[in-house]
Amino acid sequence: MTSTTSDRSLERFSPLHQLHVDAGASFTDFGGWQMPVRYSSDLAEHHAVRTAAGIFDISHMAEIAVRGRQAAAFLDFALSSTLSSIAVGQATYSLLLNERGGIVDDLVVYRRGDDDYMVVANAGNRAAAVAALAERAAGFEAAVSDVSDEISLIAVQGPNARAVLEATDGLAVHDGERGIGEVKYYWATQATFAGHPVFIGRTGYTGEDGFELYVDIADAEALWRALLRSGEAGGLVPCGLASRDTLRLEAGMPLYGHELGVDIFPAQVGLGRVVALSKEGDFVGRSASERGPDAAARVLVGLASEGRRAGRAGYAVFASADAAEPVGVITSGALSPTLGHPIAMAYVAPELGGPGTEVFIDVRGTRIPAAVVTLPFYKRQK
Repeated sequence: MTSTTSDRSLERFSPLHQLHVDAGASFTDFGGWQMPVRYSSDLAEHHAVRTAAGIFDISHMAEIAVRGRQAAAFLDFALSSTLSSIAVGQATYSLLLNERGGIVDDLVVYRRGDDDYMVVANAGNRAAAVAALAERAAGFEAAVSDVSDEISLIAVQGPNARAVLEATDGLAVHDGERGIGEVKYYWATQATFAGHPVFIGRTGYTGEDGFELYVDIADAEALWRALLRSGEAGGLVPCGLASRDTLRLEAGMPLYGHELGVDIFPAQVGLGRVVALSKEGDFVGRSASERGPDAAARVLVGLASEGRRAGRAGYAVFASADAAEPVGVITSGALSPTLGHPIAMAYVAPELGGPGTEVFIDVRGTRIPAAVVTLPFYKRQK
């Protein structure tokens, strides 16, 4: 990944940017932000998350507050999931669809109170998500506020993530005797760090256990340093976006702009379950979702191959070694650091989507055989 931003006056920087500079990080443009791509090596950071723990600055993500008496009803209309059914303290994965049923963005939504939600959107889709939610709020007693510039977001991922948080001086949850380890997957808790509020979720984007810490930008640097100190003995290392990408690929998690987009139906990605057609009332994209994609629409699959030559985003997929026309395209691909062989996600013709089907990836003019496999490529031991 390389920077594509030509006008440096338009670049955005994390509240933790100077810490990353001091740590020797290299940077890349991501959604208009200059974010760390690596500190040491992609492989070392990847393996640290799989075997110990990694800490990521993901402050480029967008946070949108939705509050009001009809906040739940509004989000039921605006998003694909049934947000009114989740409990206070719970999170859910949801989709922001357009009227055609395409994906404007994929989101994590937290219910922080009866009438208080936080929607977490992708950095590159911040403006689109805020605009869509604000437009859809018309007629509802619900206020939509972009609070992204007030919040820094730090993720700790890996088998030692819980221990890192539990050992961090000054970090404590609010729920009486309840500990950080008692926060369930896709739930959250209110906490404090050195007396200042922190909102902690347990979701993750790496295939490992992990926590996301939402903190005021003024407190972010102190929290980052404290987490690094507490995790040093357990192998915690700072990690960049390069390792985050290979980790999420192994875990079969889609990335907006690669596997997801405005012309992609959720059903094509295996996300049909995220569209709650059973919920009462209308929601944006409902009619198109009920019709579904065309029968000939390509579907997302996992591909695994041997050797060391990996398919990359944009590489063509063919049904045979000598076929003239491609039947698909790679959306993400890499030589898997954990598995030791090439993996990729690709959109292919639906008749080729069954596990075990052989296809061929055009890797710089050479057709490399690959097998369709069930996602994810990697699943942690629990």
